[in-house]
Order: sequence, then C-alpha cells, then structure tokens
Amino acid sequence: MPASFAHLRFDGVSVSFNTHRVLTNVSVTVPAQGVTGIIGENGCGKSTLLRLAAGLMPVDAGTITAIGPGGTRPRIGFLPQTPQIAPHETIEQTLESAIAYLRSITRTIEQAATLLAHSDSATERTEAAEAYATALEQAERLNVWDIDARVDAMLDGLGLSHLPRHRPTSHLSGGQLSRLSLACVLLSNPDILLLDEPTNHLDDAATDYLQDMVSHWQGPVLIVSHDRSFLDTVATSLVDLDPQPLPHRQDDAIEYNGITRFSGTYSDYLQVQRDERRRWAQQYRDEQAELRRLKDAVRDSHSVGHGHEIPRTESRAARKFYADRNAKVVSRRVTNARSRLATLQQQQVSKPPRELRFAGFTAATGIGNSATASGLGELGGDNAVLAATNVSVSQRLSPVSLAIEARDRWLITGANGVGKSTLLQVLAGELPPTSGRVTRLDGVRVGLLTQETRLPSPPTTQQWERPSASQKNLVRWTARRAYEQAVGIDRAAEVPLSTFGLLAARDETRVVTELSVGQQRRLALAILLANPPEVLLLDEPTNHLSLRLVTELEQAIPDYPGAIVVASHDRWLRNTWQGKRLHLAG
Repeated sequence: MPASFAHLRFDGVSVSFNTHRVLTNVSVTVPAQGVTGIIGENGCGKSTLLRLAAGLMPVDAGTITAIGPGGTRPRIGFLPQTPQIAPHETIEQTLESAIAYLRSITRTIEQAATLLAHSDSATERTEAAEAYATALEQAERLNVWDIDARVDAMLDGLGLSHLPRHRPTSHLSGGQLSRLSLACVLLSNPDILLLDEPTNHLDDAATDYLQDMVSHWQGPVLIVSHDRSFLDTVATSLVDLDPQPLPHRQDDAIEYNGITRFSGTYSDYLQVQRDERRRWAQQYRDEQAELRRLKDAVRDSHSVGHGHEIPRTESRAARKFYADRNAKVVSRRVTNARSRLATLQQQQVSKPPRELRFAGFTAATGIGNSATASGLGELGGDNAVLAATNVSVSQRLSPVSLAIEARDRWLITGANGVGKSTLLQVLAGELPPTSGRVTRLDGVRVGLLTQETRLPSPPTTQQWERPSASQKNLVRWTARRAYEQAVGIDRAAEVPLSTFGLLAARDETRVVTELSVGQQRRLALAILLANPPEVLLLDEPTNHLSLRLVTELEQAIPDYPGAIVVASHDRWLRNTWQGKRLHLAG
C-alpha cells in the first residue's frame, strides 16, 4: 500500500449494548482507494461500525487500526445519521469550524515564511524550514489554496447556496441541517471518510454531486446507505453485516468471521444472494430426504433375505450356507447405510433460518375494528377521498392541487426545498395552508409517516390505559410498550407488534433508545399500520431502512386497499413506480 494513503482495519471486533450483541468477531480491511458500502438489516451494527471507526465508542473485544498518510495520525471525517451541529452558530461559523484545520495550515506556512525571512537565529530558521516543508506538503495534499472557492462550490452542489450565511443553524430545516453537516465533513478533507446514510435529504443534483466527490476521494471511504442506485454507482466493494451465513459462496463473495465481502455492484450482489439462498434451500431439502431414506434403510435392512423361504428338502449344509450369506449381506448393507447416515448427519447443512419479512401494509386489515377493513372497501367510484385545491404555505410550498381517489398511488417528486414534506403535512391536517383548501370525505382517516421518526414518550403511571402491575412499576420503555401506548392496549392485543414482520422478537423487548434509527423507523411504521388509514402518506419511506425492507415495502404498495401518497428522492423507487406522479417545480 502506498505510504501516501490512509489505512483502516477492523480485527476481531465485538460490541454489545447491555446484553444485546451487535457485532461479533468482525474483521474487515477497508481498501485505501475505492468506496466500501456497508449493508445489512436494521440493527445489525452498520452505524455502530462507523462510530467505532470514528473513535466515538470503545470495542468490547478486538482492535481497530487507523493510520494516516505516511504513518501519521489520521484525520477522520464522520457523518452521523442525525446532524451534530451547534444550534447557536450561524452557517458561516459552522463552515469555518469545519475548515479550521485547513486554515491553520495556511497560517503555519505564512508564519514559517516570516521566520525564514526575518529571524536572525539559525535554530529558529531550521525549525521554521522544517515546519514550512511539512505544512507545504499538507497544503498540497489537502488542496488548501482554493478553500474558499470549494466552500462556494460545495454549498452550491448540495443545494445550500441560496441560504444567507449569517442565518443561525437553529433556523434550518432537518434536511438543510443534514446537507450542511455533509458539506462540513467533505470540506474538512479527512484522510478517512465515514458516511452514514449520506443521500438522505438529497435531490438528484445533490446526489450526483456527492457521487462525483466520493468516487474521486483520495483515501478509504466507508459508507452505510439504503440508496440502491447510489450504491450501484459508487461502491467498489460491499460488506454485508447480516448475521445469517450462507453455506455457498461464489468466488467473488467471500465469507469471513460472520460477514460477507463482495466485489461488484449491489445489483449483482442481490442476484448472488437470491441464487445462494435458493441453492441452500434445495440442498437442505435434498439432504433431509436422503437422511430419511438412510434411516429407513438402516431400520429395514435387518429383514433383507428373510423373505426367501429355503425348501425343506435342502440339506442342512445348504440351509446354513444361505443363512450365512444373507447375514453377510445384511451386515454389509447395514454398515454402509449407517456409515453414510453418520457422515451426512455430521456434514449436513443447517436449515435456512426464517427471515424477517415485512407482512405488508394490509397485515392488520380485517382484524378486530380496523376502520380500513370495514370502511375502505366501500369507498369506490371516481370521487376524491382527499383533495387539495390551490394550497400553498408561505415560503415553503407554491400553489398546488391534488385529488386523491380511493385506490390511487401517487408519487410526489421535486428538488430539495420545493415543499414535498410540507404538502404531505397539509394533506394530513398537521399544517394549515396559507391559501387554498383541503377537503376530506367524511370518515376518511389519513396517516402520515414523517421523515423524522416520531415515537411516543414514556408515560407516567396515570397516563397508562388500564396499567398493569409491570406498567405501574415502569422501568424499561421497550418497543413493545411504546407500541401498546400508541395504539392502545386492546388494539395491541388484537394486532401484536409481531404482526408486521418489522421487528425481530428479541428487539420488541429492547429499550427504544437502544434501537437503531432504522429500527425506530420500523416501529413508527408498525404503529401507523396497526389501524391502517384510508389514505397513507409516506414521506421518504426508504430513509434509514435496510435495503431488503425497502424492496419489500415497494412490492407491498400495490396491495394496499386504500390510497398511498409517497414523497421520495429514491431513484430506484422512482424508476419502477407504476402509479400517478406529481412533480413539484418550486
């Protein structure tokens, strides 16, 4: 590996949260050049792996080696899923904090040059010369000379150039904060780049800009992303942290210590996974059939030869001959069958584990008092069940009209800031329009999955609906308890959280704050679907979710008995969308 490149390696890393094991004996070497994509189910440790690399949390076992160019201490840039920006600063101050190290290199060069030109001390001039040479090498490697131009280009590329730089960051939207956080990480020009869901809140132009940036990055790049098109474009290799091993691996998919490394695109890897799972299931079925046959053979082989009646007229010697011969045949066949049975029992592949699968948007319909099950089927015809007429919101949404019929599938697209989320909030009745009107058919309920996950907070004892003894002594605010509190005890009994296939059983009893961002979003979706509304509004539904669940969500959309409106920047989803479309131009 050239000395000019940074280096990142994980060796036998294990991490647990309380009693929940997240990573087990993970070993990964991140290439010095290229982009490594980290994939896997929500909660399998993708974000944890990045936080470990960033030095934000300790390992329980194993080591992490991070080395900068030329063996120096590396500068690591980490983008978390939730922006970490000081609310009291302005945009300008936040940007300057990000590039402070680059500014310091320029000052070091200027100070060293001054000493070289004016100092009378030979020692000072020698030290200044060394400092000048070191800073000059850093300046050239990090390209500090045009930092101001790069700040302008970065803000323009990520769709932030229109914002006044004196604006406090506390006045920015969630999407703007995320993009500003991404700009800061990229502008700091770190030796090792760690990005957790970087395309969240990015439109096409900003995503294209980011793709170009990371594709030409000088140093290791480790990215966690749900964005399939983005991974297909930038990832030169993939690391799958999904804990379910497969017994078959092709040459380009290497399984090691509970992970799988794959050299190729995400689309290629999906096909490899499907083929491997199919082969695994077929081998398991074939081996189980052979095991049953061998067990039957061992049991039945004792009767071999007993069906042949030796004539009474045969001599005693002849009868003994036939008996001895049959005994040898039986013994040989029993021995062979037992040997093959023992070998197969020892070497047989395990049963393919049951995968967590989304049960669909309709999992709760037809259960108990579901309003969708009882009422939505009666909403037919061409009349709109929900309509917005020339609605606008000052400085957030230009006038737009939309009529949603009972079985409609709408996809809302547009650049960042044009008002996609605002329109969904207006339709949901959470935000009054500045002008225009929203009309809703009597009895029609509207449910909204927001971009920022909203979950119920732990209640006081008095707030519980018929509190149980365990609830009166509330200690752990688990996913299951949050679900019960949100949908009601009776409904939770009729439609348990497990109904939807969104959370594994072991995660239902985990404290909400211990769940990953993706798992919390799964919980929010389950709460929304427990009483499925007649109109389902999904704001960037693919954000933070695992790639497998994103695919399952898309496949489930046609089966929903009500109307669905999706606002999304996801190119993969947009390219396969079969319903109506509304593009907001701003």
